[in-house]
Amino acid sequence: MLFADIAAASAEVAATRSRTAKAERFAELLRAATGAEVAVVASYVSGELRQRRTGVGWRSLQDLPDPSEAPTLTVLEVDSAFEGMSSLAGTGSQASRAAAVGALWARATAAEQQLLAGLVSGELRQGASQGVLADAVARAARVPLAAVNRALTLCGSLPEVALAALTGRPLEEFGLEVGRGLSPMLAASAADLEEGWAKVSVPGPVVVDAKLDGIRIQVHRHGEHVRVLTRSLDDITARVPELVEAARGLPAQAFVLDGEALALGGDGRAAAFQDTASQALSGSGSGLVPWYFDLLHLDGVDFLDVPLTTRMDAMAFVPPEQRAPQLVTRDLDEARAFQQSALAAGHEGVVLKAGTSVYAAGRRGATWVKVKPRHTLDLVVLAVEHGHGRRRGWLSNLHLGARHEGGFMMLGKTFKGLTDELLRWQTERFRELEVSDDGQVVTVRPEQVVEVAFDGVQTSPRYPGGVALRFARVIRYREDKRAEDADTLDTVLALRP
Repeated sequence: MLFADIAAASAEVAATRSRTAKAERFAELLRAATGAEVAVVASYVSGELRQRRTGVGWRSLQDLPDPSEAPTLTVLEVDSAFEGMSSLAGTGSQASRAAAVGALWARATAAEQQLLAGLVSGELRQGASQGVLADAVARAARVPLAAVNRALTLCGSLPEVALAALTGRPLEEFGLEVGRGLSPMLAASAADLEEGWAKVSVPGPVVVDAKLDGIRIQVHRHGEHVRVLTRSLDDITARVPELVEAARGLPAQAFVLDGEALALGGDGRAAAFQDTASQALSGSGSGLVPWYFDLLHLDGVDFLDVPLTTRMDAMAFVPPEQRAPQLVTRDLDEARAFQQSALAAGHEGVVLKAGTSVYAAGRRGATWVKVKPRHTLDLVVLAVEHGHGRRRGWLSNLHLGARHEGGFMMLGKTFKGLTDELLRWQTERFRELEVSDDGQVVTVRPEQVVEVAFDGVQTSPRYPGGVALRFARVIRYREDKRAEDADTLDTVLALRP
């Protein structure tokens, strides 16, 4: 298959607002792929290179050769070129990478160059959500969409699922595999405890968890082999030896546990998120402890499809000091008292869960609802402005965006809550993500997630979404979340008075 075929399909998909048309056009493209091309095509239509790191940044795309007149590049040649770039290291690698980029771009037509730039920058904006892509795979392989979604939940890789579906491998073969990460179940939000209670208090008890301000972890153990994964399924096993040892000390041979890792202060209270994240990322490991709140697998038995209360009973092998504070109740007043004790202990709030809820991996369902005492959102930084006065020389004012229709919708700006340490960090970070700099505003690749607090949502004709955040201020940067995990514009609109 020619790379130009993907460029043409991407342009057509970007030009239509019809979800069905987008899915059918990509399905047509996937059906035309053969063998190893399928996984590459699936990766490219989702806007990603198969290689996580290529060393090719925005600055590498300056002063490139003119486009070719006729398309000659094949899909597998492009994939091979990026694979070669990702393997370059050591002395002379920068020059070799620049030469490889130049050679690849020289063979690409104008449309292909545009697609290549979008894949490298992560800004291939064609309005194709994960749901559209799953629909495209189902249409291409003529299999039920529910089967594709289930496989994606357990596997987490669209290219892998697409390859299986289009080569006749039964999607039912994708199951929970100890050692392979699966997307964690997520919680919806409620403004207060009463609203959250109304959403989850179906017949049966409600489980009330303390909302922990730590690093979401998924711990897999098979015999002596242990893997510790983050919310985004990054492997941090080597950085957290104390969590590995704690997992090896549990009286079971195979399990998958869901929870959070926290650093504890000298008083035994949970430390600030920044301290926990710093220790997890630095590999110092000092003081990190696991607090588990769910069980997905135990000694050959999967627990995804059983009620939460059953999963909690099966967690009896986990000692109390490694279990997150939880309450099972049918009484709202008891839940309110638990919420107050959680806040007093330094936690963020509570998560209300229907006791009958199954583990819907990778989904933000209505059976789990988080309640915090303040409005917060996880947004994506779209651009950042040069600082003035005392902040001259730093990148300061953040342009904030929520996910919307395959892209991002700007909600406003803020420079509040930024300490000198954060200013230094974000200046370096956003220079890495820089797309352009007009001397006032630095446009960046929409990859960095930031958690902001705000006082409310108000109507505003200034921004394309029609709303803006009131008194937004930075709480922290979320190194454990990717742009696709950020909150959506619909979530923001639901908070309007």
